[in-house]
Amino acid sequence: METPRAIVHFDLDAFYCSVELLRHPELKEKPLVVGGRAEQRGVVAAASYKAREYGIHSAMSMYRAQQLCRELVILPMQRNHYQMYSRIIMGILQSAAPKIEPVSIDEAYLDFTPTVHEWHDVLERVKDIQLRIRRDLGLPNSVGIATNKMVAKIASDFNKPNGFTVVEPGRETEFLAPLAVSKIPGIGPKMTQRLQTLGIERVKDLAQVPVEDLTQQFGKWGRGMAEWARGIDNRPVESVREAKSMSQERTFSRDVHDPEELDAWLDRMSTELGTQLRKEGLMAFTIQIKIRYPDFTTFTRQMTLGSATAEPAMIRHSARILLGRIWEPGTPVRLLGVGCRNFTNGVGQLNLPGLQ
Repeated sequence: METPRAIVHFDLDAFYCSVELLRHPELKEKPLVVGGRAEQRGVVAAASYKAREYGIHSAMSMYRAQQLCRELVILPMQRNHYQMYSRIIMGILQSAAPKIEPVSIDEAYLDFTPTVHEWHDVLERVKDIQLRIRRDLGLPNSVGIATNKMVAKIASDFNKPNGFTVVEPGRETEFLAPLAVSKIPGIGPKMTQRLQTLGIERVKDLAQVPVEDLTQQFGKWGRGMAEWARGIDNRPVESVREAKSMSQERTFSRDVHDPEELDAWLDRMSTELGTQLRKEGLMAFTIQIKIRYPDFTTFTRQMTLGSATAEPAMIRHSARILLGRIWEPGTPVRLLGVGCRNFTNGVGQLNLPGLQ
């Protein structure tokens, strides 16, 4: 019988704050956040677990965070330090696993399937990696181990910080059943509300709905949700060239609703991204856009191009398409961002993008 896949989701706990606590150990018992200043309409980029006890979380306005905790310690972003630690950790993961898919500066999927004879063999190996990073680098981290990416990701978030959660093969549905449907990656606040109006609160409720009914109600998303609720996720762990992405973001000092002004910012950020890509000799396959409204509702979209590019015009063209799909003209915008990932070297061609 074929051995089930052995997939791990590795996640650094409160990464930015954890790095800052290495640099400022005297702040260990203080509520700490990393982000922008309140007077500059800054937001919380990361919150320590002490700060979270006050209800503070990432993407919250710094003004609100200070209201919740008067003793809050605010430190500015130090991207170079975070990137340095990320490179070290991703190097450790790459040396330990046959296949690694970094998905951000502080998380990655690992696939141990080709190197394990018995599924449980992976548990001690992953425990060793977790302890090594915690002991040698002083950074807390959580892992989820399962037979697929979705369940592994949910598991890694199950018992933070320093969590080690294992979902045995065949027990995916049992593990997911009591969880709120919002715990499934891809089911956001709006979809959660729509499901709740149908009486679907927990994953077990979703799993009991016939696939045909979900498909009729939600289209292709319905079929996807039916599989997720049953713990099915066949996506492979895909190695990429490097554990990195590039982005440009702007939090406006006043909300912007003028399409020409937003387009000007898209043009500026696309040009800066193109310059950065060429400086590093890279091209990107995937273009991303991020938008945040005054109520802090945030949306991201991405598309993968037919071939990689570093051309500002192509980045701008893709960003405009994505913006048109998530922004209602005239709606005020608090933050706008353009990013890219999935890098390669060499010369690309300008193809019209397809939505991913």
